Amino acid sequence: MSTRDPSDLPPYAYVPGGPWPHPTASPRGHSWKARREEVPPVVGDDWASSWPYLRGVALFNAGYYWEAHEAWEGLWLVHGRRGPVAGTIQALIKLAAAGVKVRERQPAGVRTHASGAARLFEAARDMAGDHILGLDLRRWAAIARDVAVSPPEDAAPAGEAVSRVFSFRIEPGTAPQEGPRTVFDDAG
Repeated sequence: MSTRDPSDLPPYAYVPGGPWPHPTASPRGHSWKARREEVPPVVGDDWASSWPYLRGVALFNAGYYWEAHEAWEGLWLVHGRRGPVAGTIQALIKLAAAGVKVRERQPAGVRTHASGAARLFEAARDMAGDHILGLDLRRWAAIARDVAVSPPEDAAPAGEAVSRVFSFRIEPGTAPQEGPRTVFDDAG
């Protein structure tokens, strides 16, 4: 599995406590002994050239929330875990963690992580304005708040290898693309 190719998706989305092996800790994991590449920072707002950012977006949109978190974590660390870019990445990580909690069927965890994501999107917006990494931070804060207020449920059968639990997609440079009507279709 390539870490740079957004279309190269693992055979399963890891969910703690689920039937699949831990991706990196188990010899049967989909990323066992995968080489960690050096992660370059996003220069300015050139998110379109950031393979770790785009990889995380592709994983998130496909329902690989744990894997998206992992893809973005190196980028968050290389940005020093502080500042508007790091805060936006951390907000995405929290939103991915909320997706994992949906898969775990833990609505309290969904609320906690989504609320944290909303606060981080708002803090990044306060520091640097409405747009970072191709995202409208005001809109993403509203989406995260709506997830916290009304956590989605995982409609996939138990044991499903991958399940998209959010009706929205992350599409940098555009407004969020949404699926079926949700409580936040009229927000923002």
